[in-house]
Amino acid sequence: MRSWSIAGSLDVVPAAERPDLLAEPVAKALRELGADTEAGVVEIDPDLADTEQFCETYGSPLDASANCVVVAGKRAGEVRYAAAMVLATTRADVNNVIRRRLDVRKASFAPMADAVAQTGMAYGGITPIGLPDDWPVLVDTAVAEAAEVVIGSGTRGGKLLVTGELLASLPGADVIDGLAKPII
Repeated sequence: MRSWSIAGSLDVVPAAERPDLLAEPVAKALRELGADTEAGVVEIDPDLADTEQFCETYGSPLDASANCVVVAGKRAGEVRYAAAMVLATTRADVNNVIRRRLDVRKASFAPMADAVAQTGMAYGGITPIGLPDDWPVLVDTAVAEAAEVVIGSGTRGGKLLVTGELLASLPGADVIDGLAKPII
């Protein structure tokens, strides 16, 4: 297994060795992708799963963390979902880029209960790996080009360490330049 420079003080093991730190859809998707030995996983305090707290506590760089934002919009009475992967130092452009990609009049962050029910993952741990097949996975170019990123594991008790290349190759992935804007 590779050495992860972004792990901070955490011990990284192959995701295949600790499926208990992954939501079931995440573990299944990693196995199907053949990435469960390539992706790393770390165990964390669930109360420290939020990105800033995680980075501060464990010494992982904030600019190497990517957040998965679940967005929903309606068109002709149908709710359309998408996941957007953006660096933690940026904000997803929900009102322009994502709204247009979903082809809806208005897009917004999906309500927590809907996001959890639709993904089978814990809020605050939702990740693009293992999402429903019909969801587009929008990946900001900066995330796709990252050598290493920390993302959710589907649970609040773990984090995945993956390459941007893996995220860009997910089923339904669409790498988009300008998907994220810097946080001012």
